[in-house]
Amino acid sequence: MSSATVTEAPKSPSKFEVTTGVPDPSATAPREKFVPKPPASFREAGLSDALVEPLVLKYLLSIGSANGGAIAKELCLANGPVIELLSSLKAQQIIGLVGAASAGDFTYQLTDTGRERARRYLQENMYVGAAPVPIEHYIDGITAQSITAVQPHLDHLREAFSDLLISEEMFATLGPAINSGRGMFLYGYPGNGKSSIAERITRCFGDQVYIPKVISVDGLIIKLFDPESHEAVQTTSSGIFRTAQFDERWVKINRPTLIVGGELTMDMLEVRYNPTTKICEAPLQMKSNPGTFVIDDFGRQRMRPIELLNRWIVPLEKRYDFLTLPNGKKVRIPFDQLIVFSTNLEPKDLVDEAFLRRIPYKINVPDPTEAQFRKLFDIFAPKMGFAENKAAIDYFIDKYYKKTDRPFRCCQPRDILLQIRNRSLYENRNPELCPESFDFAASMYFTVM
Repeated sequence: MSSATVTEAPKSPSKFEVTTGVPDPSATAPREKFVPKPPASFREAGLSDALVEPLVLKYLLSIGSANGGAIAKELCLANGPVIELLSSLKAQQIIGLVGAASAGDFTYQLTDTGRERARRYLQENMYVGAAPVPIEHYIDGITAQSITAVQPHLDHLREAFSDLLISEEMFATLGPAINSGRGMFLYGYPGNGKSSIAERITRCFGDQVYIPKVISVDGLIIKLFDPESHEAVQTTSSGIFRTAQFDERWVKINRPTLIVGGELTMDMLEVRYNPTTKICEAPLQMKSNPGTFVIDDFGRQRMRPIELLNRWIVPLEKRYDFLTLPNGKKVRIPFDQLIVFSTNLEPKDLVDEAFLRRIPYKINVPDPTEAQFRKLFDIFAPKMGFAENKAAIDYFIDKYYKKTDRPFRCCQPRDILLQIRNRSLYENRNPELCPESFDFAASMYFTVM
C-alpha cells in the first residue's frame, strides 16, 4: 500500500427548523440542515416553571440583582416566558423590584424568602447558566446531524489534508473509510503521520453542527459543551430584544475531533458525577458526537484493549450507547462518530476478530519512499530559512540511511532540520545545509544508549 507522508421523557412539540443543505445522493430530495428553532415558550423548550425557577434564583443569588432581559440572556431563553415567570415569583414575594430598567423592563433581586429558597436549590446542584436541553431533543439533534449523512469526496479530502503530503493511492484508501462514517485502524511505524492524518479527518466533512451546552435527564444536569474539546463558531443575536436565529441553549461548533492517548481510562467513557457541585460531565464519546474520536497509541492505554472491546463492541455495531447515570438508571444515546484507532502495533495483536470485524477499515501508513523523503526536505527547508543544497541532502541520505540500511520516517526531515536550525540560532549565524551540520544533527538524533 502506498505511503502517506506528513509535513506535520415525552417529547415536547417540534423544536427544530430546517434550511436546505447539501444534496444527499441517497435521497430523492435535498438533505436538510439542522437548526434548533428558538422556543417561544417553556413548553416548546421542553421545560417547565419548576425547572427554570431554580436557575433564576441561583443566578440572582450569585449576582445580587439583574433586569429581566439579562436573566433571560443568562438562561438563553426568550424574554417573554422569563418575564412571565418573574412576575409570578414577584407575586409570591420570592423576588422584589429594585427599580425600572429600559424598554419597560425591571430590575429584580431576591427577598429573604427567595434567598433561602435559592440556597436550597444550590444544595440540589450548583449549576447556574443556560437552561438545559432535554435528552430527547439532544438525541433528535444528533440524529439529524449524523456524520453518516455527509459523504466527503476527493476534493474535500484534498482540502482537509492540504498541509500534508498524501499520495493518490492513500487518498483512494482513506476516502471510502472516511465516507463510511464508521471506524478505522491506522497502523504502521512511529513517525509516519498516523496521528496527523487522524487529526485532520473531521475537516473532510467541512461543516458545522449544533450541540446543547447542557442536557437534562432524569433530574440531572450533564455538561456537554467543552471549550477544550469543541471549537465554537461565533454567532450573534440581532436587535435590542435578542431576536435569536436559533435556540441559544445550543452552540454552533465545527464538527468535533477528540483525541486521547495513553491517558484514556474507563471512567472517561462514563458519565462523571461531581459530588461537590452535583453536576455531571459528559463522557468523551458523547462529546465527540457527531464528529471524530481518535484513540492515539492504541494498545498503550492504562486499560487493556480487551476492556475497551467489551465496552464498545455493541456501540460500534449498533451505533448507540447506554450510559449509566449516577442514580443507577441507564440512558440510550447515539454513538455517532467516526472512531479512529491509531497504533504502532499490529491490530490483530491487540484485539480479536470480533472487534476487528466492527472496524471495517484497516489502513497501513508505511514508510515514505526516497522520493517522498526528499520532497519533505524540499517542503521544510525553505520554511526554516535554508538555501537549497541537494548535495548535502545526498550526503545525509547516503551516509545515514543507505549505508546503515535505516528506514525512512516521515518525521525525520523536519526533526533533523530543526536540530540544524536551533544550533544556528544558538551560534548566531544563518542556517546552512552542509555535511558538517547534518553530522551534528545525526549524532544526537540517531544516538541511542
